[in-house]
Amino acid sequence: MAQRFGGKFSPDGASEAAPETRAKGGFQTARRSRVGGRVNLLFLAPLPLVWQAFGNGPQQLALNLAALGVLLLAAWLTREGLLAQEAYEARTVARRPVFPRKMAGSVLTGLGLAIAGWAATGGVAAPAIYVVIGTLLHGLAFGLDPLSNKGLEGVDLHQSDRVARAVDGAEAHLAAMNDAIKRCGDRKLEARVEAFQGTARHLFRTVENDPRDLSAARRYLGVYLKGAREATVKFAELYARNRDPQARRDFETLLDDLEQNFDARTEKLLLDDKSDLTIEIEVLRERLQREARRHDTP
Repeated sequence: MAQRFGGKFSPDGASEAAPETRAKGGFQTARRSRVGGRVNLLFLAPLPLVWQAFGNGPQQLALNLAALGVLLLAAWLTREGLLAQEAYEARTVARRPVFPRKMAGSVLTGLGLAIAGWAATGGVAAPAIYVVIGTLLHGLAFGLDPLSNKGLEGVDLHQSDRVARAVDGAEAHLAAMNDAIKRCGDRKLEARVEAFQGTARHLFRTVENDPRDLSAARRYLGVYLKGAREATVKFAELYARNRDPQARRDFETLLDDLEQNFDARTEKLLLDDKSDLTIEIEVLRERLQREARRHDTP
């Protein structure tokens, strides 16, 4: 669906405050995604097998279509593995993916090429070579999946796991909000929700950096985000039907309130962390001063 370009100088463009909102929200910590051209090429590369499948008998038909299916499955697993790795790398505390999608994609790529080679030659040598080369090249191109949980040194593993589960649930709420608002077909609303998501993720990262903050932030990661998700779903259903301007204003006001509260909670947690650090520094300095005076006493 065509979408109109919007910006500061558009007829209904954003106000002067919009760049600050975007910087604080979705684009402040944004990185370029690695899920792009190379992965899309994996979906296109096996398509010529469709032409090879027909006109050469039932065995060639079955083998080529099987190779096509395996290679497309490998491409899909690779894309999902890259998305999972990006989410893993963006977080301070994260569990490794349960299923190694990229490595499975490597094995399936080799298997798909072997099946295609068997269909083309009918021998064993070519498929054996294809399976080894295909698996290795795919692995070199896309790498391995994360193989270990990522946490903080000196942090209890039980605490890290609790934080990881809480953030996983919060991210699910944000993903549902994103899916719902896209049904409105309004780029400005999508950008507004994305800005709030950036603010929420700032709180996530703060909790991940100090899992002791989880108790103070649990309502924000659970109850408040669940409420924001339900409100977004209901608004999207209503706004998609009648484009009610009052409903839009109420929803944007809700996002403003949520953003302010999440910002305030994040600042409070950061101030508490700074106070804890200051106390630890003062205690250590006092101990060092007492130790120095004891050594100076004859």
